Amino acid sequence: MNALRVALLLGVAATAAGTVATRDPVAQAIAVSFHGLLLAVLFFAYQAPDVALSQVVVGAVALPLMIVLALAKVRKDAAERGAHAGPGGGVGAGGGAGGGDGRGPPSDGPGGGRR
Repeated sequence: MNALRVALLLGVAATAAGTVATRDPVAQAIAVSFHGLLLAVLFFAYQAPDVALSQVVVGAVALPLMIVLALAKVRKDAAERGAHAGPGGGVGAGGGAGGGDGRGPPSDGPGGGRR
């Protein structure tokens, strides 16, 4: 039983490092789900089935689901902002109270001259 516990501890450490090293957020959600499942097995090996069941629900299902849903919402909002920005882009692309192209000094507002 000690060899199983050591193997599980090493697996948990490896999946944690893999989760941190992953750069893609969707892949991180998958990795954290696998890490949660491995933690649940570790808890079960240490004779804590109630904690293991809680870990399955929270660490392997709820947390990755929330991460994926949040990523979907952020990407949807970014796509909508990109579609509404127009040909010039976003802030400072002209037409505002700035210098026209967003690079020059700001205008004096309506009236144009200094007082």
